[in-house]
Amino acid sequence: MIDAPPYQLLDPDPLESPSLLIFRDLVERNLDAMIQIAGGVDRLRPHAKTHKSADVIRMFLKRGVRKHKCATIAEAEMLAEAGADDVLLAYPLVGPNPDRYVRLIAAFPETTFRALVDSPDAAQQLSQAASGRVGPIPTLIDLDVGMGRTGIAPDDAAFTLYESLARLPGLTPDGLHAYDGHLNDPDLETRTRAARAAEEVVLSFRDRLISQGLPVSRLVMGGTPTFAIHASFHAPGAECSPGTVTYHDHSYATKFPDLPFTPAALLLTRLVSRPRPGRACLDLGHKAVAADPSGPRAFLPALPDAKFIVHSEEHLVIESPSVDHLRIGEPLLAIPTHVCPTSALHRRLLVVVDGRVVDEWEVTARDRHLRF
Repeated sequence: MIDAPPYQLLDPDPLESPSLLIFRDLVERNLDAMIQIAGGVDRLRPHAKTHKSADVIRMFLKRGVRKHKCATIAEAEMLAEAGADDVLLAYPLVGPNPDRYVRLIAAFPETTFRALVDSPDAAQQLSQAASGRVGPIPTLIDLDVGMGRTGIAPDDAAFTLYESLARLPGLTPDGLHAYDGHLNDPDLETRTRAARAAEEVVLSFRDRLISQGLPVSRLVMGGTPTFAIHASFHAPGAECSPGTVTYHDHSYATKFPDLPFTPAALLLTRLVSRPRPGRACLDLGHKAVAADPSGPRAFLPALPDAKFIVHSEEHLVIESPSVDHLRIGEPLLAIPTHVCPTSALHRRLLVVVDGRVVDEWEVTARDRHLRF
């Protein structure tokens, strides 16, 4: 038996390792906390990139969460097949993907699909794919509020781009998207001030658009570190889109203690070798737990003092005085440092309730292609 509150696994011996375990009650608690913080299901647009699971989407849908966000066409397809009413694909569509997305939209007429653009070229390509086939596609523009990853600065060029969405065939202007993942200071007050400044920029740009008669139906704001902050601002039309907190992970749990979430996705690993005293090797290589970030990639509740020495494809070498007391084959639980890319490494999830595996779920959108 593994007993490391709030994690209990009564019979780990038959379970293969490495495996990804989902403690369902903790996932449900995280979902309920998301809704409470958002102030209701209408203000929540959770990101599916963390779990990529149709079963998790159905847990959201049972709670009345109908609006969702994703990063890949496979995730969008998974959401539609699971019954989501409203899907925002918050990633630039280039190459063959505008056409793929249009074919997906045509296949699920009961789902409202949204897209975003951050350049005239992207808008033109999406318009060409959609024109005469579906539409109009509600399209947001992606604002760069400081992260410098994607997006367009909220200036005259952004105004012209948004204005063009009303004229391009197959598209219609639908709002603004602003991801502020760079605002991740552990200090809540510092993070709050930065999020307030970013939101004021977005609101000012929205007011400019509205003053010229352009509709701005929604503001999709923030990620996990600023989720509760944006929710507390109560900006009209704002939708909060946290992702990681569905499962949560060790990085965010330690960096942001102000967030009331519990890591709910853990890895089952085993000690496979003890090459010398104080050193052990686990079967938790970076094909099972994400090789991101560069520091320790997991936390072992049973070995909190473990130092991570070597991490390779199938091996994780650790050092701790405690490992000398463990037997070869000893099962251990590990909390991923970064759960989002970790879940994508696994094809199935073992669902744990009251200490026992009761179900197996597919990581539905793990692949880049489903049907479309």
